[in-house]
Amino acid sequence: MTYHALAAARWRIAIVLTIAVIVIYFGFIALIAYRKEMMGSLIVPGLSVGILLGALVIVLSWLLTWGYVWWANHHYDERLAELKREGK
Repeated sequence: MTYHALAAARWRIAIVLTIAVIVIYFGFIALIAYRKEMMGSLIVPGLSVGILLGALVIVLSWLLTWGYVWWANHHYDERLAELKREGK
């Protein structure tokens, strides 16, 4: 793998994660805008669908961030160090 291939892999990961975050956030906002009744319905006393989905948006954002950091630490950084040692 060359540096350019590694940079392309990082770019692909960044695009996929960016699209995932956009879909999650804008999906949540769209539900708030167009499905107010559903978002306001209670699952249990004190917990609405909107609150639950809002918490899930936060948790999914953390998980996506963790996934990227894990990938960068275990794949990208190691391969970049190898390329630097090889002088490519």
